[in-house]
Amino acid sequence: MVFRTTATSAALLVGLALVGAVAGPQWDPVPVSDHLQPATPDTAIRGVAPGLGDEIGEVGDHEVRETTVTVPLDGTEVEALLRQPLDGSGELLRDRPGVVFVHGAGTGRFAEAFTDVASALASAGVATLVPDKRLDTYSTRDRDYVAMAADYRRSVDLLRTVDGVDPERVGVYGESEGTWIVPVMQAQDPTIAFTMLVSAPVVPPREQAAFAVDNYLRNTGVPEQVFRAIPRAVGMQLPGGGFDYVDFDVRPWLERQTAPVLVVYGTADPSMPVEQGARQVIADTAVRGDDAPVTVRYYAGANHGIKVREETAEGRVLRLHPDFARDLATWVQGLPGTAEAPPRIAGDTPNQLFLAVPVPQPRWWGNGDIVLGAVAAGAGLILLGPLVWGVHALARRTVRRRSTAPPPRLGAGLRQAVLVLAMGSIATTAALVVYLLAVARLALDYQRDDLVVQGGWVGVRLLGVVTVVAGAVVLRQVADARAARRTAVAGRAVQADEGSGSAPQPVAPEVARGWPAHVTFWCVVVGAVTLLVTLAYWGVYQLGI
Repeated sequence: MVFRTTATSAALLVGLALVGAVAGPQWDPVPVSDHLQPATPDTAIRGVAPGLGDEIGEVGDHEVRETTVTVPLDGTEVEALLRQPLDGSGELLRDRPGVVFVHGAGTGRFAEAFTDVASALASAGVATLVPDKRLDTYSTRDRDYVAMAADYRRSVDLLRTVDGVDPERVGVYGESEGTWIVPVMQAQDPTIAFTMLVSAPVVPPREQAAFAVDNYLRNTGVPEQVFRAIPRAVGMQLPGGGFDYVDFDVRPWLERQTAPVLVVYGTADPSMPVEQGARQVIADTAVRGDDAPVTVRYYAGANHGIKVREETAEGRVLRLHPDFARDLATWVQGLPGTAEAPPRIAGDTPNQLFLAVPVPQPRWWGNGDIVLGAVAAGAGLILLGPLVWGVHALARRTVRRRSTAPPPRLGAGLRQAVLVLAMGSIATTAALVVYLLAVARLALDYQRDDLVVQGGWVGVRLLGVVTVVAGAVVLRQVADARAARRTAVAGRAVQADEGSGSAPQPVAPEVARGWPAHVTFWCVVVGAVTLLVTLAYWGVYQLGI
């Protein structure tokens, strides 16, 4: 019995591994073989035209006036914070360049966003405008970058009318998700004087998400088997529909750029393709033969927001890289001379390990609604069977007290195996979800914990193996019962042929007795198989296949 159960378990594990391998795409990212080499580690901006030196302020040179203004949009309005530099007598500086800030992902309130960099630029002599993000047309499921570009252009129009701002020197600063919007703005309005792309994904959101997840998982130290989930999660159609923006391609808009572009990355940002992004901006802006000048800067140890950790008396804090605001202020105020001044690429040496590439699309499970539906159906069936049995037992006790029919039951030894199969499949599914959430939290916090990452994965897989063994026991019990039933039937036939009708009749063992037991059995089996196949799809039963 032990040998047969072991062999059946092994066969089931191999079968689930094969199902998991063929049910969806694999993950095999392409390593970066040709790395960018900055010309110098010094990020300082050169090319300020002779005679302009006195007009280019440094961070902290000026007091800053802050004013809340209203930006009218199509059908609504948003508030914005205007920061303007003052001269020594408290009057507005005249004919200053201006910058409109475009938010990354999230709510984007002006009171919380870009406070440090917008204030620093203003103190150097650049007027800045940080609007609230419009949220009535922005959600996790639906967002339109082209429409958002039209909204942000209203802020550009407003800043051009502000007293003290040179309307011909107004540009746009975009960060992260905002860098998919900024090129659209400049292509639609070529009079935008310059653009700054900070922590720019450049590739479509789906590709960037897969790239970021891969890097986060590698930094967290997860087992190789977990990486198979990347294309299956990121590549599928997300549950509930929508999310059309995940395949937005900004490259056609980059090809239409006419104004100078400053590209900025922190070399400690694992979520962005820092080398590939810079190369792509340089290549795309040159497609039409009339290049938009591109300057690239990499900041050592800086994260996604170009911030570095500093030790203070209060502990570790995040602050802008000390050279970042200085370089922005020089580049903006020194245009057009700073747009094409060498070196084009400078700063810390980036080290992008893999390329951000198109994400393989799942075949059979490409629809997230199907994936969630399978989990819900499997768990629902497992719970439905015992519920039916319990309701029947309650009705039997309260309505049919005098019934002489034997109560429903599962065959000897089968009840425990079915129980373990039911509980194990649900427990393994829940453990996988908890494990992935724990890994995600560690990854986003840039932490490693081998006990959680490695030990948790071992625990999930052990639960999965125990569940499969229970399934093997159920399979063997059913097979043995059916074989014994066939033997019993054959024995009765032999006795009938020999005329020994008075001899004891062979008793056929039962898999289940009574319809509630049959319903429970099949609900649990079908539900557990559904969950096991789902677990195989997400890599729990990988055997190197």
